Amino acid sequence: MTSLTSHSTATFRDPAGSLRISGDRVLRTVRREFAEDCLRFLRSEVAKSWVAGGRLVETRVLRGAPGEELELEHERVFFPTYPWEWTPGQWISAGELTLDFAEQQLSLGRVLKDASPLNVLFRGSSPVFVDVLSTEPRDLEDPLWLAYGQFVRTFLLPLAAFKYLGWPLALSLVHRDGYEPGELYPHLSARSRFRTPIFSQVTLPHLLERRKGLRSSRKIRLRSDIALSVQSQKIKQLRTHLHKLAPPSSESNWSRYEQVADHYTVEDRAHKREFVERVLETARPGHVLDIGSNTGEYSRLAARAGAQVVSWDTDVAASESNWRLAAADHLPILPVVADVARPTPALGWRNAESRSLLERARGRFDCVLMLGVIHHLLLTDQIPIEEIARLTAELTTRWAVVEWIPATDVRFRELCREREHLYAGLDEHVFLRSFSQEFVLISRKLLSNGRILFLLRRNR
Repeated sequence: MTSLTSHSTATFRDPAGSLRISGDRVLRTVRREFAEDCLRFLRSEVAKSWVAGGRLVETRVLRGAPGEELELEHERVFFPTYPWEWTPGQWISAGELTLDFAEQQLSLGRVLKDASPLNVLFRGSSPVFVDVLSTEPRDLEDPLWLAYGQFVRTFLLPLAAFKYLGWPLALSLVHRDGYEPGELYPHLSARSRFRTPIFSQVTLPHLLERRKGLRSSRKIRLRSDIALSVQSQKIKQLRTHLHKLAPPSSESNWSRYEQVADHYTVEDRAHKREFVERVLETARPGHVLDIGSNTGEYSRLAARAGAQVVSWDTDVAASESNWRLAAADHLPILPVVADVARPTPALGWRNAESRSLLERARGRFDCVLMLGVIHHLLLTDQIPIEEIARLTAELTTRWAVVEWIPATDVRFRELCREREHLYAGLDEHVFLRSFSQEFVLISRKLLSNGRILFLLRRNR
């Protein structure tokens, strides 16, 4: 097995093969006993149509001599994310894709053996299936889909916990194989326990758990057409349950920020937008990171200027709105529920299976937007301005658009919480001195509310 390091290996748990990332290349080794079947799937019309439609990762065969290991190279999805960084809508979209893929496998006489959300990445606002080893030939007389339980644990139960218990979807970070029914059942109200699909996916399995030892181990055999019908019905049922667990539309203070931001006049908002539009038209960045993106107003400007955009925000409702707007307009925007002050850590065996947020981001963007976010880092998270400048330089290879909020600003004073004396020395000169270690000032725009927009260019 390839040595496991955060720079060389992304996954090693599949007995059929392993995946490694080397620079910008995503390489997969398939063990020789699985190689022929993997090639058969990749050459199928279903696989080709899914690749053409952008729903399955494109794959190139590097080496595949009969009787030897198979070497594949996959296209690299620009910014990989994990389920614990997704919005509820992204979870459901990834679940739909997984069930679509499972259904298509049945038409090939195959079955999806692995139904985890970790098989899905997002290319902009659209999900793409990336694990070509998660499919295998199906026993045509077997009506059971072994990955059914995994789909319930890793898709349905996290969504149920979010909708009915308010548990953050980010908790999936410490539940690699999802939740067990018994983890949810004690916390659900009596009424919730009998809702669809809670009764069939949580209540009934939990109540039958004590009788687990009485189950027959005899394998069920059915006529092939009946077995196929049973599996198809199971997928149809899961699709219904998935949509019933979609949470109702919700709002937060931040998801309504654009409507309630009374510290901007109409003119200020227009001037801010014009400044950012002009920068994007001039700089023409290919990849933009929007930190503190809120509902994505400026992410959409960047996308319409031709950039691929990744949007980070801590607010789930705002990020969900951002994703829905991007998906509706087919914009290349990937919202990520993330906190730049407390970034997602590396996880898994030897901290190498899932890379940290910052490791995935460093050097990947030629423009970073930080609009209306620095005062939160300074005052709420108490990050020194020099550290903010350093991190900004690590995340962009060329441009940064930064909004400075002065100490006189109403939002600055609110966040100070009577600690104004601690930040009395923070002003535009301190900001420029700190950022000048990494950046050159290109242009500046003063708004009537005292906020200042800066275009900065990395000086090395």
